[in-house]
Amino acid sequence: MRRPFARAWTGALAAVAAAAALPLASPVPAAADSVVIGGRPVEVSDSPWTVALSSRDRFGGTRAGQFCGGVVVSPTTVLTAAHCMSEDVLGVPLGEVSDLKVIASRGDLRETDGKEIPVRDAWVNPEYDGYTNSGDVAALTLSEPLPEGYVIPMAGEGDPAYEAGTGAAVYGWGDTTGAGNYAHSLRSARVKVLPDAVCERAYPGSADGKYVAETMLCAGEMDGRRDACQGDSGGPLVAHGRLIGLVSWGSGCGRAGSPGVYTRISDVARVMRAYS
Repeated sequence: MRRPFARAWTGALAAVAAAAALPLASPVPAAADSVVIGGRPVEVSDSPWTVALSSRDRFGGTRAGQFCGGVVVSPTTVLTAAHCMSEDVLGVPLGEVSDLKVIASRGDLRETDGKEIPVRDAWVNPEYDGYTNSGDVAALTLSEPLPEGYVIPMAGEGDPAYEAGTGAAVYGWGDTTGAGNYAHSLRSARVKVLPDAVCERAYPGSADGKYVAETMLCAGEMDGRRDACQGDSGGPLVAHGRLIGLVSWGSGCGRAGSPGVYTRISDVARVMRAYS
C-alpha cells in the first residue's frame, strides 16, 4: 500500500512553491498535540481553506474519522503537519492507510455535507526533525480539485503578518478543554504572534521539543487561555488574510508560559522549492 502515496508528489510541491512566489494578497492520537482552547464555533463557509483529515479505518466514524487538520494552498494541494502522517499518530505506516481523505466544506463532522476527497499522494518533509519538531510539514495531493475560492494565499518571507503583536486566528476540530473533549464543529480562537524570544525561553530544549525560530512561529497569549490542542495539528494559523503557520506542537494546551508553536509558512515555501 505504499506506492499510492509516492508517485507524483513533486506536482504538489511545485504548486506550493509557485503559490509562495505570487504577490501577497491585501480521535485520538496523543502525538497530534494541538487543539482550539478558548475558541468559539465558526462557519466553515467563512474559512473554506480549513479542512479535516480523515481515516475512519484508523479513528472510527463518530467524528467522520477526523484526526488532524489541514489547509488548502492550491486546488489540489493541502498542507498539514508531518507528524500527522507518522506511524505514531496513524498506528500503521502511512502507506497502509487505505482511506486517507480530506473533508472540505463540512463544519459539523456529524453531518454529511461538503466533500470527502481521497488523497492521491502524500509527501512528508525529509527535513522534519522529530526531536526539535522543526520542519513539521507534509503536502497532500487530492484526487480531484477544489474550487479556487478555497485556496488561501501564503505569507512569504518578510510579510508583516509575521510581526510580533499581530492578531491571528487558529482553526480546528480538536480538544476544547485539554481534557479530551473533542469538538464536533469547527472552532477558531484569536491569538497573537509572539516574539521569538518568548518561545525560545519557553522551549529551550526538552522532551517536548526545541523552538527553532527559522522554521517555527510562536503564537498565543502570555497568560495562556487561547491555544491549539490535540486534534488541531496541521490546521491553519491565519493573519491579515494569509496563511502564516500550521499547528505543530507545545506543552499542554492554553497554559500560561507555554504558547503554541507553529510551522512557519515562509520556511515551508523554502522547503518546497528545494524539493520540487
